Amino acid sequence: MARKPFNEGWSVRTRVSAFAELGGASEQWVDVVLPHDALISKSRSSDAPAGAAGAYFPSGAFEYRRKLDVYGADRGKVFILEFDGVYRDAMVYVNGALAGQDAYGYSRFTVRIDPYLRFGTANEVRVVCRAHRDSRWYTGAGIYRDVHLIVKEPIHIGVDGVRVTTADIDSERAMVEVTATITNTTAVTTTVNLATSVNEEGIAEDASDESPVTLLPGTSAVVRHRLMVEDPALWGLDSPSLYTCFLQLRDAGKVIDREAVTFGIRRIQVDARRGLRLNGETVKLRGACVHHDNGPLGAASIAAAEERRVLVLKEAGFNAIRSSHNPASSALLDACDRLGMLVIDEAFDVWTSGKSDYDYATDFAQWWERDLEALVAKDINHPSVIMYSIGNEIPETGTPDGGVWSRRLAEKLRSLDATRPITNGINGFVSSLDLVLAGMKQHQGATADTGAGVNGMMTQVGDMMNQISASEMVSERTAESFSVLDVAGMNYGDGRYLLDKALFPNRVIAGTETFPGQIAKNWDLVKTNNHVIGDFAWTGWDYLGEAGLGSVGYADGDTSAAATVAKPYPWLTAWTGDIDITGERRPASYYREIVFGLRSTPYIAVHRPQFHGRTPLMTPWSWSDAISSWTWEGFEGEPIQLEVYSDSDDVELLLNGVPVGRSTVGEKLAFRADFEIIYTPGDLTAVAYKDGHEHSRVQLSTARDQLHLDVTSDVDLLTADTGDLAFVRIALTDENGIVHNGRDRKVAVTVDGPATLQGLGSANPATDEPFTADSHTTFDGRALAIIRPTGQGPVTVTVTASGCEPATVTIGANATKETGERHLVS
Repeated sequence: MARKPFNEGWSVRTRVSAFAELGGASEQWVDVVLPHDALISKSRSSDAPAGAAGAYFPSGAFEYRRKLDVYGADRGKVFILEFDGVYRDAMVYVNGALAGQDAYGYSRFTVRIDPYLRFGTANEVRVVCRAHRDSRWYTGAGIYRDVHLIVKEPIHIGVDGVRVTTADIDSERAMVEVTATITNTTAVTTTVNLATSVNEEGIAEDASDESPVTLLPGTSAVVRHRLMVEDPALWGLDSPSLYTCFLQLRDAGKVIDREAVTFGIRRIQVDARRGLRLNGETVKLRGACVHHDNGPLGAASIAAAEERRVLVLKEAGFNAIRSSHNPASSALLDACDRLGMLVIDEAFDVWTSGKSDYDYATDFAQWWERDLEALVAKDINHPSVIMYSIGNEIPETGTPDGGVWSRRLAEKLRSLDATRPITNGINGFVSSLDLVLAGMKQHQGATADTGAGVNGMMTQVGDMMNQISASEMVSERTAESFSVLDVAGMNYGDGRYLLDKALFPNRVIAGTETFPGQIAKNWDLVKTNNHVIGDFAWTGWDYLGEAGLGSVGYADGDTSAAATVAKPYPWLTAWTGDIDITGERRPASYYREIVFGLRSTPYIAVHRPQFHGRTPLMTPWSWSDAISSWTWEGFEGEPIQLEVYSDSDDVELLLNGVPVGRSTVGEKLAFRADFEIIYTPGDLTAVAYKDGHEHSRVQLSTARDQLHLDVTSDVDLLTADTGDLAFVRIALTDENGIVHNGRDRKVAVTVDGPATLQGLGSANPATDEPFTADSHTTFDGRALAIIRPTGQGPVTVTVTASGCEPATVTIGANATKETGERHLVS
């Protein structure tokens, strides 16, 4: 078998039909390398159809094309294109003939193309797709995930035909069960042999087996091998050991096909008494909900970006990801396998009831089974995937029909994979939306504003939403939908945790979405209740779209002013992540790390002094807009508020060595001490005390006047490969490396050598600057340039800004698959 990347040689344009071209319409083809987001380069505008939900990006229909040469000697072989994801309504044409299609924008799908190929000459592959008012967040568009070309002999191991499971494990050995589907497309009955072996990474063969299989013409057969691995190295969070299963299909001693499948040996168990267990040890999920976009890259799922995201999330204390609200890319799952990150892979955001004008609800009834089959086919051999989710905030879950659909989806998944638990992110408020909406209208009058959607309603209701979720009405309405699950996923329903321990003693609960302001309260519920297995923050990583969901505004003396979740253009991001879109950790991330018990050093977050004395307008998804800086030019002698996050009893502040205040931790919010002092440049030190004794301290210093460009790359070696990237962090600092957060300016980036500037941006949640230009304004003193290799050889990145000496960084390049070690710069 030949399986090779099919990411290069493509071009893209806005879709133009043949009839339109006859009428004179034309669009230029632009050469691109996949994965590629066709929307991210388009101009945003305040009147974009998707509005704040789609980050004010336009809608669009696009088409991609690529030439494919096949030789006469290959006639009779099976040619398959594997698309890891195309957004959306993909239609694949070969030489003008429709070869395959897929409605969902997030499913991996395959298209057999050999019936349409012209052997011995050039062929054209075209893919058309679109995005238009079909989501509640930024989706991107186009072939935004990897594509592979697979070529097989007429008798072969089926694509996605190898499944490895490891249910039987003890301290001395593991039974590895390998099932392989063998297909015979010929007109002759044939007997072939399948040989299977298991190798630990970098270590000799552990186990092997071989058996014949007879195939009738045009049929498939399943071969099962049970292999014993002695003294197995188990896959876990701290030691994600991986094995490779090698398969060879032989006909009369000749190898006619081969596969190599990476897997991990691990066991998942879950019950209300001992919670979630990984390899027999209880694990509490420190979870991050994560959308699929990669910030300045748009929706493009490039392997290096996914790896960096997992590394940053792990550094921040997370041990689990919930793919919100669609199946994760294979590249992300590969990174989670290698680095030791648990995953809940989520199937759908809608079933039969739509949330956007033209979303997947119109296709769900026809496609859901195929999409669940695709989900399992993608995930089955990934040890990081520990759970499937069948949905997110599905309104139908509060109805009898929703109970039918819940059972239908759950049982379909179990028929495909009985080794993983099933959950569903159920929001009791949404499950009762019909009654809630009627009640709100009655209470507020006919003018009640519901135009901001369910997020807007949830903002208006506030804490009452949790009371609704814990009501007897919701208990009854959601009973059937919860009953089909192995783990009851609850969005913003922590009021049910203790209640359900009594009402439903066998119910296992995961907080599948929770508000940032309730981190400490929710984590205490997780720690102290065996049946509550984890908490998933909304969100772990900021994302494009739902623009302004977690924004912080300030009232100008208007006591009736309220926060809004849909901000006007040029708002771009939700601004609700622990980590911003460039990968920088925000203050909430350090607070959460302390709550998790993973950090003992205090953290200082300073409120922006220009807003002192004004009332903040915050949504339930907001964190304060404080940042960790003691550089506030122009505010000398002015009052300034700050927060110190700590697990101590008390915190004392020293300003230039002089005590200026002491505060008890937890008076207003658990794990937080609050202060107001007069801003004076210099050194600000927070000293944390436990039982009257100092146990840790941290210091912020004011940046000096001189301005430098600090430029660092997260890798020192690039691979000439479509999956590699270098992330170049840009900061405006003084000579000591202290960031000047108040001197933002436009930085320009040039790239010399075999590479291109794939993206350039900042974390600014409200900007009209594109990510595809070669210059961008910093935000709080920082920006990020993303470099993509195009060949072999050194790459020099030069950054310039007014008032600064130019700065350069040189990155090596290698034609092999040996990539540079990715590192994080604090």
